[in-house]
Amino acid sequence: MLANILLVEDEKSIVTLIKYNLEKEGFKVFCSETGEDALKIIKEKTPDLVILDWMLPDTSGINVCRQIKLDKKLKNIPVLILTAKGEPDDKIKGLEVGADDYVTKPFNNKELLLRVKSLIKRSKPSLLEETATFKDLKIDRITKKVFRDNKEIKLGPIEYKLLDFFIKSPQRVYSREQLLNNVWGENINVESRTVDVHIRRLRKAINLHNKIDLIRTVRSSGYSLDV
Repeated sequence: MLANILLVEDEKSIVTLIKYNLEKEGFKVFCSETGEDALKIIKEKTPDLVILDWMLPDTSGINVCRQIKLDKKLKNIPVLILTAKGEPDDKIKGLEVGADDYVTKPFNNKELLLRVKSLIKRSKPSLLEETATFKDLKIDRITKKVFRDNKEIKLGPIEYKLLDFFIKSPQRVYSREQLLNNVWGENINVESRTVDVHIRRLRKAINLHNKIDLIRTVRSSGYSLDV
């Protein structure tokens, strides 16, 4: 599981193209056609990157970017402005409100992908690494294997996805709804209690032999990878 990306664009052909290319690289892509809807998704899912069209049906991408960067909880999310506007003054406007990068249409697919990876690598380098670690826990994303204290741990597919999602942002608390949306998927009809079942399985698997419990339960809030 690589980064979660929110694509805010109302041109369906462009959405299809970008979504296809990003998903081919292993990214998980959420889509929105309006600024208002995009801000709701950003607050609910906290994506790792936002690709934001300048011209939207209800507002401008500049306004959306400004609101993201003014929010203390969201301001560190990289924003890439995607637009047909190519004048230097337009680029300056985007950068002034906090945009992290700027790509003009028509764009080269490889260039867009390189810019996406560059922004993610700069903000969350662990997301693009082949391995990720937390304390004595290690995930190998190539082989899909998990180790604790150099001993391999067998995990089911959902437990592996949960752990890989947690290890992107250790100590951050995720609600059951956030875990359902990011691990199971938005349109999957699964009860929130299912999350508890898989958390118990994950906890049991990685905490064998009296190891320190690395899954923290936060009452009324959710779970985190923490000690």
